[in-house]
Amino acid sequence: MPDLLERDSLMGLRVEVDERLARTELRRQVGRLERELGGLFGEAFGRIDIDHRVGALAVEPRVLDLGELERVRDDLADRVAEARLALRERSRVETGNRELLRKMLISPGDYRWVKVTRGDVGEPGCGAWHSRPRLGPIGMLMGWWRVKVSSGCPLAGRLTAVEREAQGEATETGYSG
Repeated sequence: MPDLLERDSLMGLRVEVDERLARTELRRQVGRLERELGGLFGEAFGRIDIDHRVGALAVEPRVLDLGELERVRDDLADRVAEARLALRERSRVETGNRELLRKMLISPGDYRWVKVTRGDVGEPGCGAWHSRPRLGPIGMLMGWWRVKVSSGCPLAGRLTAVEREAQGEATETGYSG
């Protein structure tokens, strides 16, 4: 036992490391984390921005050593954890907004001028719910409040017609702007 404690005798001990198995395991872990990050990106698409790209460690192509593979794995694990946290927080906000919308639909007068968009509750599109008085100022004075649901995004055809009309007017006046 005393000879193991000597500094020179530790150099004589040789531990064999199977680098091939370590590389295989690290690549498997990196692949699993990349798939998970891609899945979180797909789940968050349109709701929040998640950085899903995996950057290169070096400019030129080469085989990464074990330390670099571990660094890639650790960076991916951190990004996956951050993405999960961001999604969890966004889900909490959307749940709160859905609850607000439910209360607003039950009692619009208690939530005067409050507007909740479809994006606020995690739905795609351009629509919104807005607590407004019926009949404008008269309704506001009388306490007649309602939740007005917007029709959503304008139709693309109507916008195209307006653009064509504007271009036609511009060419008639000689302005090609």
